[in-house]
Amino acid sequence: MSGFRYQPCGTIDHGIARRQFMGEFLTGGAVMAGTSLFSHPVGAGELVSRGRSMVVVYLNGGISQFESWDPKRDVETGGPFREISTTVPGVQISELLPRTAQQMHHMALIRSISTDLDDHGLANNLVRSGRTTRSATEYPELGAVVARGLERADFPLPGHITTMVGGAGGRANNAAYLGPSYASVGVGAEQGGIVNAQLPDGMTVAVDSRRHDWRRFVNSRHRSRVQSAEMDAYAQSYEQALRLMEKRDLFDISRESVAVQEAYGKSEFGRQLLLARRLVEQEVPFIEVQHAGWDFHHNNFEFHLHYVADFDGPFACFLGDLAERGLLERTLVIVMTEFGRTPGINAGYGRDHYPKAWSMAAAGCGIQHGAVIGATDAKGVEVTERKVDHRHLFHTWLRAVGIDSGGQFEIGGRKFPIADPAFGPIEELLS
Repeated sequence: MSGFRYQPCGTIDHGIARRQFMGEFLTGGAVMAGTSLFSHPVGAGELVSRGRSMVVVYLNGGISQFESWDPKRDVETGGPFREISTTVPGVQISELLPRTAQQMHHMALIRSISTDLDDHGLANNLVRSGRTTRSATEYPELGAVVARGLERADFPLPGHITTMVGGAGGRANNAAYLGPSYASVGVGAEQGGIVNAQLPDGMTVAVDSRRHDWRRFVNSRHRSRVQSAEMDAYAQSYEQALRLMEKRDLFDISRESVAVQEAYGKSEFGRQLLLARRLVEQEVPFIEVQHAGWDFHHNNFEFHLHYVADFDGPFACFLGDLAERGLLERTLVIVMTEFGRTPGINAGYGRDHYPKAWSMAAAGCGIQHGAVIGATDAKGVEVTERKVDHRHLFHTWLRAVGIDSGGQFEIGGRKFPIADPAFGPIEELLS
């Protein structure tokens, strides 16, 4: 996008702070002290839906529902942009999304989300974990749960991937009690996707193989005498890093045709979506693509004009590409953010944080295409139909990809509900 980088709150939530990937990952940096690896498969029946993927497009900062999924005619709160028709009769979205409007027959809207927290970090915890929590590490995030629920023993790639443009990445601490094997791994869209993925000069494949054979032998010998979850995590990190090195070409979007690269565009967001499509082709269970900087406390309309345009083209291309390749029927795509924006316009012509009544969009497998769930009043102040929150959404996303959200994980002899057992999915949204 042409130069816009807006960080008005000045908080860490508006930036992407990641550790260097292979340097830490190859030396065991993925280990979280005191976290056990899971010891048993999911307890409540067979949860695997082979080949299904979930892609979360996360708009950090809080996109305005008025300038996206729930435009209002009331000028006082709705702003200057009008609504436009979509490929679903009777369903309209903001005129800032003309290309996405042409993909609405693959999509559904939830216009009645109501949550409690308007702090970026805390609200992120809610929508990512599906729980009411103030800790980012108390419950596993959606990506970790999906990676665990859809894992296959023979799968060569991480099940929980976050994309970025550059080759440097990191492994986050977002899997809680599921263990570091399910935490997100950052990979890039260029230069092979991962830094330090080539052997050093003078290091042959044969010599490297002997090094790893020796490491495995020593680990195995030690493990025969000492059971250590931490050592298991180190060993898993090494083995996964080796598999990533072998598969590094998958992360290089320059291998796509020029026509495909041009269709997605040259923006960072477009390149990440192209990488996401390549990962969906490989049946990676969970992929997150981030688009940061949506916190427009000032000049809301000007910034949305540019930011939504940066989102609209690549996102519509991504959905169309998935559909054309037959991938959308096994892929759930969610456009997620932490909260909405205020109906009122502040003195700086901006919208402030508003968790009381806001929207999300989804597309692809497991949902009713063309559905619109819930509604807000004419000014967008209150939810008037089918109020839902982060807990309903979490159940819904899991069910859509074939995971029994009412089931449990059994880890180290303890059982953990997969989602908040006091809530359930939005049944009318599910197909």
